[in-house]
Amino acid sequence: MKSKDFITYLSWTATIMSILMYVSYIPQIIDNLSGSKGNPVQPLVAAINCGLWVVYGLVKEERDIPLATANFPGIIFGITTFLTAL
Repeated sequence: MKSKDFITYLSWTATIMSILMYVSYIPQIIDNLSGSKGNPVQPLVAAINCGLWVVYGLVKEERDIPLATANFPGIIFGITTFLTAL
C-alpha cells in the first residue's frame, strides 16, 4: 500500500471515529432530559474545541474537509449536551 493511500484511509477512519465519539453524547443528552443532569463543562469545552478545528479546517489555504467533517458533530452534540445539562 502506498503511503498516500494509507494516509487517506487513516484520515477517513479517524473522521468516522471522531463522529462516533460525538454521537456517543446522545445517551447523556437523554439522561439530562430525563432529569439526571450531568456536568455541562466537558461538552461545552468539546464544542468550543470542535468549533476551532472546523474553522481551522475550512479557512486554511488547502482546506481540510475530513478534519472539519470530523469535528462538526462535536459542535452540535457538545452544545446540545451542555444545554440539556443546565
